[in-house]
Amino acid sequence: MDNTAAPEYPSNWQIPVDLFVSKKHKGLRLAGNLRFTDASGNLVFSVDRRSHQPAAPLFRHSRLLIDASGNSPISIRRNHNGPWQGFKGDNSGGKDLIFRVERTLNTFARTEFEVFLVNEKIEDSKYDFKIKGCPLQRSCTVYRGNSIVAQTSLMYKIGLRKPFVPRSRFRLTIFPEFVDHTLIVAFIVIYFDGRKLWI
Repeated sequence: MDNTAAPEYPSNWQIPVDLFVSKKHKGLRLAGNLRFTDASGNLVFSVDRRSHQPAAPLFRHSRLLIDASGNSPISIRRNHNGPWQGFKGDNSGGKDLIFRVERTLNTFARTEFEVFLVNEKIEDSKYDFKIKGCPLQRSCTVYRGNSIVAQTSLMYKIGLRKPFVPRSRFRLTIFPEFVDHTLIVAFIVIYFDGRKLWI
């Protein structure tokens, strides 16, 4: 029996799914990259940080999302201080754009992003997702319209105000009826990009 296959979540999943974000995971050689594991500690996604590549000279910052099977569903690029862009697969040439993400607010206590999915209505300037929160507290909420589709938070012991795990490890909760976990994970990677999670 193959135990290395990526976890499968049914489309009618009716309870929230928790993933745990951290910088370290046994068996992975790059200690500075983010890991997303399930409640049992199984690796669901990891993030490969890549530097400038000759095949993609316009993109100086690159992240590659890798699932538990070793596949690369989304690559994330950013040119200097411009918007983030998500591409289908391990795409070093900047093709097959899926989404773009623009930061609309950036203060010490508050950061907000708007996410635009690529579709046939390219002229439509309305965002598809909104991300709001405080990176310092590892807290953000992903909205689709008026609905919350995902949230991150630090983990606390009952009765204690201080977290019982370091800030380098926190929880991502994806709520029911939104089954594209890969897309949400990509948004979280972008939200916390450069927030001392890559060290």
